[in-house]
Amino acid sequence: MKKAAFFDTRPYDREWFSKLDKSFEIKFFEEKLNPENADLAKGFDAAIAFVNDTINRSTIEALAAGGVKVLAMRCAGYNNIDFKAAYDNNLKVLRVPVYSPYAVAEHAMALLLTLNRKIHRAYNRTRDFNFSLNGLTGFDLHGRTMGVIGTGKIGQIFIKICQGFGMRVIAYDPYPIENAGFEYVDLDTLYRESDAVSLHCPLTDSTHHILNADAFSKMRTGVYIINTSRGGLIDSEALLEAIKSRKIAGAGLDVYEEEASFFFEDRSDTIINDDTLARIITLPNVILTSHQAFLTNEALKNIAEVTISNLEDFFAGKELKNEVCYCCSTDSPTTKCN
Repeated sequence: MKKAAFFDTRPYDREWFSKLDKSFEIKFFEEKLNPENADLAKGFDAAIAFVNDTINRSTIEALAAGGVKVLAMRCAGYNNIDFKAAYDNNLKVLRVPVYSPYAVAEHAMALLLTLNRKIHRAYNRTRDFNFSLNGLTGFDLHGRTMGVIGTGKIGQIFIKICQGFGMRVIAYDPYPIENAGFEYVDLDTLYRESDAVSLHCPLTDSTHHILNADAFSKMRTGVYIINTSRGGLIDSEALLEAIKSRKIAGAGLDVYEEEASFFFEDRSDTIINDDTLARIITLPNVILTSHQAFLTNEALKNIAEVTISNLEDFFAGKELKNEVCYCCSTDSPTTKCN
């Protein structure tokens, strides 16, 4: 039986992988995968990693030197991987492209609804027997304009949810879909006309800080920002300044660009040394969840099933339909092989 080293383990990971795995001997490590602990995978055939693991050249070389032949990401994103190093070390990289787009899209709408109707503030008040409604006024979503950046599977489902609320939807994507059922616009138009902007695109060189000071300056005063994709899509310092200046009415964030040191961990007894994060959390019109959007039973089951299936296909010599290929012309971080 092939052996797999499982990094960044949480109780819900162990539950679902232990329940569904019949093909591999999996050893669970709580540590995030990084260059300092990659040698834990020595003698294993595969490594299973997650979104905030540090998978740079040093990590990959250590994995390959220890006998690891394949890296199975139990997530859709792969911006934390050095693919040139993986190619150089003949290490295949697999992922879970879709686990539950409904989970993420629904969480994005939950963030918007909570922000707009001040549910988080009302909850805290009533627990102190404060039943005042002062300062809790929101607005009807019906008839408002939602700007969606990225119209992949998650973006499309989020758009349908918005349309169910009676919202007008405008969207931007460099690769628009045909017969979309919503209007595509350029980014400047989206910034100018949206009452809320929600991000549903991958983090790439072209989308890094797609929401920055310049983008915020083009938006309507009082716009809401929602991000359930990747933290690096937003310039956090610029967002903080835009909120402080009242340009942005609030933000619902499930990701943060420097989240790797904090998210998925209990830091309640430590002093946070990230001043931007510390300031953002204190704002009453910001809701921050710790990369929680994917966390449904349906998603966890799908992640485990697809990850195991990916590994089974690799060791059986089958076609790797979920490979992220360094040299392929599609679904690739690059098309260069040198």
